[in-house]
Amino acid sequence: MLRAFDRWLIPYLNRTRRRWSEHETWHVMLAVCDHFEPFHDTDLEGARRAMQEWNTRLPDLAERYRDAAGVGYKHTFFYPVEQHHEEIVGNLAALCRRTGSEVEVHLHHHHDTAAGLEEKLDAGIADLRRMGCLGTDRDGRVRFGFIHGNWALDNSGDADGRNCGVSDELGILRRKGCYADFTMPSAPHFTQTRTINSIYYAQDTPAPNSHDTGTPVKKGTTAPLRDREDHLLLVQGPLGLNWDRRKWHLIPRVENAEISGANPWTAGRWPLWLELCPSVAEGAPWIFVKLHTHGGIPRNYHTLLGSPAEAFHSASKRQLPNGSKVQLHHVTSREMINMLHAAEDGCEGDPEHYRGYLYKAPAP
Repeated sequence: MLRAFDRWLIPYLNRTRRRWSEHETWHVMLAVCDHFEPFHDTDLEGARRAMQEWNTRLPDLAERYRDAAGVGYKHTFFYPVEQHHEEIVGNLAALCRRTGSEVEVHLHHHHDTAAGLEEKLDAGIADLRRMGCLGTDRDGRVRFGFIHGNWALDNSGDADGRNCGVSDELGILRRKGCYADFTMPSAPHFTQTRTINSIYYAQDTPAPNSHDTGTPVKKGTTAPLRDREDHLLLVQGPLGLNWDRRKWHLIPRVENAEISGANPWTAGRWPLWLELCPSVAEGAPWIFVKLHTHGGIPRNYHTLLGSPAEAFHSASKRQLPNGSKVQLHHVTSREMINMLHAAEDGCEGDPEHYRGYLYKAPAP
């Protein structure tokens, strides 16, 4: 159906709205998860130009825009491991060390098998670790965040296996050390799940698209699922209707968490993200805002690093309409998951205490 409305519109209309008056202060964790593809429609020279832009402008952005705790803006680069290039990834890793940003795993694969996927993940993880990327758990095991190329997580693309082919992908990712998937939302793409605006554990099954539904993360209840090898945590970005942006001044446009040249981050989108994005059920008043972009493409990184960012970052410090305060926290995907698990375990107060709760940062 057009823009995948048949999968997500009814859940969106039936959603439970957040009651802002329940808390005087809401802490908001903001993670920009970048499907970072500097070789998209270009060659090595084009990739070098992209890295030059990021190296010139991201440190300034991180210095100028600080959160409630004084932490500068951070970015999470999900790098396509099948496109590994020593120079580019080394440059990216150095940029992350300068800005507090991090690199995670992105993968495009087609007509694949379980064995083929494991081989690709093993090679990609080894490459990124060699470059000083990816964190670890308390036992020293490598842990990583994941975004699937072409949105086709768990073989949710075409029936013939194009763009994936592995219907037990969730379990493989979990066993290889994936701490969470950040692929959704994908609307208007047909791979969009029925579950929206959620953080939840999906159980791997032999059938494709196991992440279509799952168990919402809940304080004091779901923590045992984080150690189950047949369950993977999924963190979704906002998906809904934006009545402030209308086609022909009549039809609301889709809000799907994307930041791009055609859909820049703006002051007007910020309240909608706060309304739609999830918290841990019955947990602390912490909102997890996960956005996505393709920041290796010039038309997008000019938006991410240019003047639209200024309007957005100014808006993110405003109070909520009912007078409640927003405390913004710039986080990487790993830090977001640490805070999320802290809330799942019943932690409250300032989420700054939990940036390294379960998963450690990459070693310098």
